[in-house]
Amino acid sequence: MYKNVKIAVVEDDENLRFLVVHRLESENYQVVQTGNGDEAEKLILEQKPDIVLLDWMLPGKQGSEICDNLRKDGFSNLIIMMTAKSQDVDKIDAYSFGVSDYITKPFSMDVLVAMIENKIKYFVNNQGADLYAFGDTEHHPNIHSLMRNGKKIELTILENRILLYFLQNMGRVITRDELMQVVWGYSSNVNTRTLDMHIVRLRKKIEVNADKPAYLQTVRGMGYKFVDNP
Repeated sequence: MYKNVKIAVVEDDENLRFLVVHRLESENYQVVQTGNGDEAEKLILEQKPDIVLLDWMLPGKQGSEICDNLRKDGFSNLIIMMTAKSQDVDKIDAYSFGVSDYITKPFSMDVLVAMIENKIKYFVNNQGADLYAFGDTEHHPNIHSLMRNGKKIELTILENRILLYFLQNMGRVITRDELMQVVWGYSSNVNTRTLDMHIVRLRKKIEVNADKPAYLQTVRGMGYKFVDNP
């Protein structure tokens, strides 16, 4: 099903790289690989993979620098950062250098494959799905940004995940538990207050009046729902 999808794996831990490459090839993906940051940029620009799995910490270079350079050189496909510590996620959000998403190590191969399949479903095999619209706002999830009246509004990776899930489930009531599972993943110890804080921040970016949200509505005692025609 996905044999036409090419994935680049950039990871200096040879054991982990072997495991990831082996699993992806067994799922019929085309895989190119390197453990060297300088080599990675050249490889990716030449091979133009659909998805890049990029390690956060590489010898001599951080994944952030590679990602930034790739974006400046016009590479616009998905880049998923593999990070060793969940604390690094805050850095990824704070200095958004064009990362599409991230996965925290240690991760199970099943979770990685599921994540990649989800990305392919929404971005790679369905070119029309990289843009959502509500009101006078366009959501471009691949570059985690909103466009409104010609202005670009940056979203953090977590805000982007939350909004994308709402737009994919328009009008459906989504519980906090479901949302936390989707946004933070299976091994998360995040609490509902953290989720609510991200919702508040997201509303400030998408609502005319964040105190009286028209799109991202609270459903008392249940969770939230996203309404396109408030």
